[in-house]
Amino acid sequence: MATQGTLEAREAMVPGTIHLLDVHSSGPDTVVLNPRPSADPEDPLNWKPFRKQVAIWSVYVYLFGVSIATTVHYSVLSDIAAETGITIAELNTGTGLMILFIGWGCLIWQPIALVFGRRGVYVLTSLLGLAPMVWTAYSKTSAECVYVLILFGGNALAPLLAGLITNGLGWRAAIWFGTIVLAVTTIIIMFTLEETMYFRQTIEGFDDGIPAQDVHEFIVRPSKNDGTNPMAAVEEKTISAPLSPPSPVRGQIYPTPRTYKQKLHLFRDLAGRPSVKQMFVMMYRPLTLVFHFPNIVWAGFLYGTNLSWYAVCNGTMSLILSGSPYNFSPSMVGVAYVSPFIGSVVGALWAGWIGDKIALFLARRNGGIREPEHRLWILTVSGLVGGGGFLLWGIGAANNMHFMGLIIGIGMVMSCVVVGGSTALAYTIDCFKEISGESVILVQVIRNTMGFGFSYGITPWIESQGLVKTFVAVAALSIFCNLTFLALVFWGKKLRRMSAKKYWELIDSLLFTH
Repeated sequence: MATQGTLEAREAMVPGTIHLLDVHSSGPDTVVLNPRPSADPEDPLNWKPFRKQVAIWSVYVYLFGVSIATTVHYSVLSDIAAETGITIAELNTGTGLMILFIGWGCLIWQPIALVFGRRGVYVLTSLLGLAPMVWTAYSKTSAECVYVLILFGGNALAPLLAGLITNGLGWRAAIWFGTIVLAVTTIIIMFTLEETMYFRQTIEGFDDGIPAQDVHEFIVRPSKNDGTNPMAAVEEKTISAPLSPPSPVRGQIYPTPRTYKQKLHLFRDLAGRPSVKQMFVMMYRPLTLVFHFPNIVWAGFLYGTNLSWYAVCNGTMSLILSGSPYNFSPSMVGVAYVSPFIGSVVGALWAGWIGDKIALFLARRNGGIREPEHRLWILTVSGLVGGGGFLLWGIGAANNMHFMGLIIGIGMVMSCVVVGGSTALAYTIDCFKEISGESVILVQVIRNTMGFGFSYGITPWIESQGLVKTFVAVAALSIFCNLTFLALVFWGKKLRRMSAKKYWELIDSLLFTH
């Protein structure tokens, strides 16, 4: 139950506004840990560095394997169409339906992960993906090929490899390659991926029972500009916030460390986990957040538009580069995906390293207080870069520009896609961290529903309007959608304050954080 001090702090704080830097210390600014590690040695935040790295890299392996397995078809769409008689438009529709089902499938898998742990969900989804991959490699009918495209979709590296394989062995060999990668991935994570779910009976910015020596006081003063007022205080007041991990509580007993054999269990009974009844509630409640959390809806919109640009890229790569005047072979279409891959790396660095630097810089200027909107400024550059990339890609293809211009353009688009997606997820979690499990579900549902729409409509759009009109419109939409972050910079905090009451109600009903 929340203490009186916690209730008072709730009244003074806006969700997502946290004390990130201790600018009052005599030395260099200190980053305030959030969440704070508990005294439990099995808390993932307290693991030894090697154990943490194994857990992190196991997830990377999962992402790599699933990405390879779900994207091998993009650079060989023309070959699949030629052999099976399925049109490019139908193949793109199948991909769009796959994207749709992946998003809505989160309503089932995410609550299971939040209740029983992530490890089992990772292993099972990787294992279940093998069956349709094998089916596709063996399939002889058009219907079976469309079915697998409903289930899978992907990124830039797999089409590169698939194109090279298809050129020598045929497109079915590319599907077998994805199957093998996914099988190896399943085996690796089955023996290395450890459960990282840990339920904390704390709320971001608060920790009842913290020893007095671990509490740091700082002053909050009202600001003339409400958008920069760090804690939405009406009058000057002193608020306490933890700066260092708590000391072990005397008499508190933690479970004994699990053996390696126990760690191999797919699911486990996690201390403090929600009930099965709450799990079923979480399968529909994320959809209700759309009525109470406009910041989350905007993040879903941002992520959805960027996934749509990704669908536009993948839906037109094989169509444009395989046709006249370029006449690329499957292997050359695959090689063209080197550019999106490089663009993805650049986008990840911009969204990650540069984004963190900008957020810390603005937090330092704001007296050590971080606002989620601080991170959004990176969209200024990425939005313009993505729009320019679409113009190069579409107008260049319509005017038979040298293929290198198109390749550069598609790389620019992909960097924008990565920045937009990463920023949307980070903003969602930063705004309402304690309900991030459910809010991310809503973001994914919005994202994949929009991605389905563009995958379904991009080929008919091009056939109806032509490359120039289509991609000028897409470029304008890309720039506009990314620059909507400016509205959040000015009004994002007000929107978070409006959502605060519902936020605290949800936290009280969950009775756990993770």
